[in-house]
Amino acid sequence: MLDLLSAYWPHIVFVLSVLMGATAAIHVAMTKEEVRSAIGWVGVILLSPIVGALLYLFAGINRIRRKVVFNQRRLKNKAFGPHAASFDVGDDRVASEFGRRFLAMKTLGDRVSRWSITSGNQIDLLDGGDATFRAMLEAIGNAQRSILLETYIFDRDRIGRRFVEALSAAVDRGVEVRVLVDAVGARYSVPSVLGMLREGGVTVDVFNGNVIMGLRLPYANLRTHRKIMIVDGSVAFTGGMNIREAFSREFEGEACAIDTHFRLKGPLVADLFAVAAEDWNFASGELLVGDAWQVGSPERLPDDPMLARVVASGPDKSVETNHKMLMGAFSVARSSIRIVSPYFLPDRELISALATAARRGVDVDIIVPGSNNLTLVDRAMTAQFDQILKSGCRIWRAEGAFNHSKLMVIDGRWTYIGSSNMDPRSLRLNFEVDVEVFDIAFAATIDKRISQVLSLADEVSLTALRARAFPVRLFERVLWLGSPYL
Repeated sequence: MLDLLSAYWPHIVFVLSVLMGATAAIHVAMTKEEVRSAIGWVGVILLSPIVGALLYLFAGINRIRRKVVFNQRRLKNKAFGPHAASFDVGDDRVASEFGRRFLAMKTLGDRVSRWSITSGNQIDLLDGGDATFRAMLEAIGNAQRSILLETYIFDRDRIGRRFVEALSAAVDRGVEVRVLVDAVGARYSVPSVLGMLREGGVTVDVFNGNVIMGLRLPYANLRTHRKIMIVDGSVAFTGGMNIREAFSREFEGEACAIDTHFRLKGPLVADLFAVAAEDWNFASGELLVGDAWQVGSPERLPDDPMLARVVASGPDKSVETNHKMLMGAFSVARSSIRIVSPYFLPDRELISALATAARRGVDVDIIVPGSNNLTLVDRAMTAQFDQILKSGCRIWRAEGAFNHSKLMVIDGRWTYIGSSNMDPRSLRLNFEVDVEVFDIAFAATIDKRISQVLSLADEVSLTALRARAFPVRLFERVLWLGSPYL
């Protein structure tokens, strides 16, 4: 056998390279929607036999085919009963309260998101890690039936241990508890927190991989970046906050990272539950049904305030949903676009939409951290700043501790919050969940928070950017070339 291989190995390698290259190239041609991406991958595959095909297998396949467990009608019938439709918002109400251009945003959301805009919602802003962790731990401590927690990072640190203790105590009380941690995010702690959770009786799983044996291939690049916690089907938490002490002033002092999280009540809770429950089913195979997992019927609040919608996106049937929502929002803006994002690497379409808005006279302000926790990402996004600044947009570097918040307000009327960064990973590779809010008072709350960050920020100058040393600018552009996978 060895003699045969030694004699014919060039022929074997040639046949293998042809088969692998042809298969990969056909997959590229049939699945890629962006022609530049398709041409690039075909070039890599043809110019690097075998290696190119393997690279495409690991990094180029960015779609997961999975069965949709819940759909909107089925979930609402189970959760709310016959009165569910009374929370759905019609076109006339949006048009009368927010104008026809924001009615266009409702129409866009109706067509790209699985969830309807609902009334009767309540969203409370949780300022920073200490307030967020305190509220979440209190909710866990008061849980009576069920807790469903999905997160990207769950560290085995002092904050993580508090959550382990609280979740374990809930299990001891007879509460049904499920915890889903991303396979990549679980590796941020060595050893991971998964063992501690299991020792405490918590049912836990990892998304898209196994922490010990490795990631599920060929989907190693696809992660759940969602942060969702549902308690007793009546209260939800979502936003940008991971479970780690880096966000806690109690442990990190003034150097702690800044973030913004939210506590939600109302019809939004059922939709967030559906998103997390579908992810749990994908990872574990378990369907969360039964009395413990019923979503309670929300109380109708006075005047039915706060219209909002859950927007789930990811590399499956909801691919680029958040991207489409952003494109729509930039298009309807008339006076202001205000963005806070830790990682700002928009693609050419989003840059064009922002530039067009600025040229129409819209004030476009983009706030990014002055000091970033991911140096390579920061360098890559700096390389792209000139494309944005030369069109009349403004970019600001926020001083102080790293700000991980993801916030956006359009014209002081429409707000977008959640887990999505404005970078290729969040917009095309990650599973994300966001909430669009039609509410002037809530927009004012987020606007005030953005203004606080802006008051401590320095404006980025196009002249200063171009005056830096050529080797520095070249290095940043090289990093920018790899930005889709940073």
